[in-house]
Amino acid sequence: MFTKKNIRNYFFTAFVLTNAMLNAQQVAVYKIDNLLKRIHNTSDTTYVVNFWATWCKPCVAELPEFEKLHIDYKSKKVKVILVSMDFKEELTPRVKPFLQKNKYSCEVILLDEINGNDFINKISEQWSGAIPATLITKNNKMLFEFYEKKLTYDFLVERVK
Repeated sequence: MFTKKNIRNYFFTAFVLTNAMLNAQQVAVYKIDNLLKRIHNTSDTTYVVNFWATWCKPCVAELPEFEKLHIDYKSKKVKVILVSMDFKEELTPRVKPFLQKNKYSCEVILLDEINGNDFINKISEQWSGAIPATLITKNNKMLFEFYEKKLTYDFLVERVK
């Protein structure tokens, strides 16, 4: 039996769930070739691509630095992309709640690759596969820098200038 109270509760619950879904962080799932096409192009945009995982403490510790860079350089030709190295199965139960809890607004991609030998050298021959790792590239200037360590906001700003 429907009462005004039941209907009101139903619509309130529907509103809350819809709002939560709209505010949830979107995460694209890419294979390595899709990621490379995305960041290696002829644009004059500088790409700051950080490889991280929810289980990596130094990675999680530096993510606010990338978020700050994203916010501060949003109007400039700087694109920050956070590439999660978590397993695809962890996207819904772990990655999305982590991003939502921390209110990250950067673009996030989950790299759907299992065998590091298939993609690590495609990112950089300098990369051993350890994370955190960051690629900074500006293709029309042939800029390519790779760092396999935790980075600070000031360091990132210096590199994108």
